[in-house]
Amino acid sequence: MIDLDNAMSPQIVLLIGKPGSGKGTQAQLLSARTGWKTISSGDVFRAIMQEDTVVGRRTRETIEKGLLMPPWFASYLFQKSIFGVPDGEGVIFDGFGRKVVEAEQVLEILNWLGRPFRAIHIKVSDEDVIDRLTKRREVSGRADDHAIETRLEEYRLHTEPSVEVFRAGGVLTEIDGSATPEEIAAVVAETLGLA
Repeated sequence: MIDLDNAMSPQIVLLIGKPGSGKGTQAQLLSARTGWKTISSGDVFRAIMQEDTVVGRRTRETIEKGLLMPPWFASYLFQKSIFGVPDGEGVIFDGFGRKVVEAEQVLEILNWLGRPFRAIHIKVSDEDVIDRLTKRREVSGRADDHAIETRLEEYRLHTEPSVEVFRAGGVLTEIDGSATPEEIAAVVAETLGLA
């Protein structure tokens, strides 16, 4: 287990939370502050769903239903990404570790690699999520935002238990996501020893 108290600022950061919790915004703000690369599972899966392949079509069907991807798929993308991050470089993962098996694998991989790591859980109410995603859908027309209730149910069923995996691993910080993006970013920076 990595001793975070004696480690440098964690260079591997995992942002988790309900859909619409502000993970993407915080990833952008943290990347701007640190220069660390951001890898968003949503962006990766949306790119895959544009492909005219069996995988692309299945990915599109899954996203349009508001369901999470199979854990083996997300874990594969995480492993493919993390193994390419050189020593001394930071990376922000947005939306990985959403199922228990994935969270367990993330912990196992990063502990094996000896990479300083922090999972940051941005907590928001269901009401805030519904309000934010409804507004985002109206502005952007994103096709994956229509199944809001299904996405919240997927969060409760899969991601809430995965948060407990990170808590048990001693790498979890929880942050109130109802504050302004700038206020949340300040807490994230403090959490990571960057303030």
